[in-house]
Amino acid sequence: MKRNMMAVVAATAILGLASTAFAGTEEAKRWVDGEFQPSTLSKAEQMKEMEFFINAAKPFQGMEINVLSETIPTHEYESKVLTKAFEEITGIKVNHQLLGEGEVVQAVQTQMQTNRNLYDAYINDSDLIGTHSRLQLAVNLTDWMAGEGKAVTLPTLDIDDFIGKAFTTGPDGKLYQLPDQQFANLYWFRYDWFQRADLQKKFKDIYGYDLGVPVNWSAYEDIAEFFSVHVKEIDGVRVYGHMDYGKRAPDLGWRMTDAWLSMAGAGSKGLPNGRPIDEWGIRMEEGSCNPAGASVTRGGGTNGPAAVYAIRKWDEWLRKYAPPGAADYDFYQSLPALSQGNVAQQIFWYTAFTASMVAPKSEGNNTVDDSGKPLWRMAPSPHGPYWSEGQKLGYQDAGSWTMFKSTPVDRRKAAWLYAQFTVSKAVSLKKSHVGLTIIRDSDINHQSFTDRAPNLGGLVEFYRSPDRVNWTPTGVNVPDYPKLAQLWWQQIGDVNSGAFTPQQAMDRLASEMDLVMGRMQRADEANGTYGGCGPRLNAEKDASAWLGKGGAKAKLSNEKPKGETIAYDELVKRWSK
Repeated sequence: MKRNMMAVVAATAILGLASTAFAGTEEAKRWVDGEFQPSTLSKAEQMKEMEFFINAAKPFQGMEINVLSETIPTHEYESKVLTKAFEEITGIKVNHQLLGEGEVVQAVQTQMQTNRNLYDAYINDSDLIGTHSRLQLAVNLTDWMAGEGKAVTLPTLDIDDFIGKAFTTGPDGKLYQLPDQQFANLYWFRYDWFQRADLQKKFKDIYGYDLGVPVNWSAYEDIAEFFSVHVKEIDGVRVYGHMDYGKRAPDLGWRMTDAWLSMAGAGSKGLPNGRPIDEWGIRMEEGSCNPAGASVTRGGGTNGPAAVYAIRKWDEWLRKYAPPGAADYDFYQSLPALSQGNVAQQIFWYTAFTASMVAPKSEGNNTVDDSGKPLWRMAPSPHGPYWSEGQKLGYQDAGSWTMFKSTPVDRRKAAWLYAQFTVSKAVSLKKSHVGLTIIRDSDINHQSFTDRAPNLGGLVEFYRSPDRVNWTPTGVNVPDYPKLAQLWWQQIGDVNSGAFTPQQAMDRLASEMDLVMGRMQRADEANGTYGGCGPRLNAEKDASAWLGKGGAKAKLSNEKPKGETIAYDELVKRWSK
């Protein structure tokens, strides 16, 4: 790329003559002038950040470190591009390995259990915040940045600029993880189809209200039925009103723990997670750090009416309204399937796939027009009949840098430098444009995203809206994420296979969660394994003592109220106020 020599001269003037002796100064200038544009910083300010990395890395030059993350476009960019930049600028080589989410969780769990240093740092979902803050095996970043890691902490890191900071903060107010990327599960729909006058008229004739963005699950269900049963074909293509997945694999568990139950309304009010009952159905009283149970009989909600309703609808919609074969898809297969152009809507769509969904038509993406503009839009998730104002409305993934005490301090410091490099203001805006997994307020509000917004289907509008706080990751009620998360997919898989009813599956799941938490309680009471914040299970009572009386919500007499929709353009106006 052509260099902007005036900016380089200005940067050099600020850095001073001594900076010319730094090993990576010329390399840093090349990256700042080229790949690291645009940025919220001036080039001179970017070079000041690069100066810090060059100096702080001197004791670790020639070191080779290993880090691990799941495979999404953002991490592919880090692995292929940012590792090269970091090595050229600092002299530290980074092997940034990419694996599936389940394998990342397994590696994290193994390092915690064995105290062996498998990787020097992980990009590990903030869903483990309850685990990390209790077990105290992960490095407390608040204390690290002020103490042992102070010399290798970027002065301009600006923690308050991270929009996911609340997700990575433990009950003790300490930061345990540093957000690297984040994305929400929102509603996705074919805006072009919804705008067609013939389809609008037909929908209103059948259902009695306007075709638009569904506000509640009743409307979502009506729209799913409309396209799958009444429309059937658009422009010679067989179309469907719903997309999901049901393959019996760990992905299926995350499909549910990623706030599916909260969308239906299973949890309590409270942000970022419900109190006393969170989106997993685990009870933990306000002001306490001790989970008290998942079963309705212990005051939890995992097998309560709202949770059972949520699982029933997932299974029913997958069978009735999704394309053939969807029940055998996993997470990675189902979401890109929308690019085939035969699905009208998806209730649970991750914004991490925005980058692939705006790929050109020439690459096989049938959801953009000939000029590359999206034919689809994203919008807030519709909510189920048990949901009420003040509850979280969906899930937001916050893949976050996590370091363990089992990592030798020198390797931990080198890895911390790389972690900060990938999220620094000098780098983060460009990375956000590549992966579209925004982590900084300053980035999403940059003019470059204003310019790009019309081509991103609502992503920019969503992340600039106050509504974004209603989508949050798993919270601190979950005492040990790896141990509990693995219980979900087998039970949900048994619903999809027909072996169990939703009620039977959730009863079994809640019981198994309580059994596992009971073992955690005994370990905590005997050895302080969870720092005194392990489970303290309530004694069991008859469900009638809890249902609708401070425990799980009582079953509604009508679980399908009238469908409600909103015009997309009206929604955007609300966001922009």
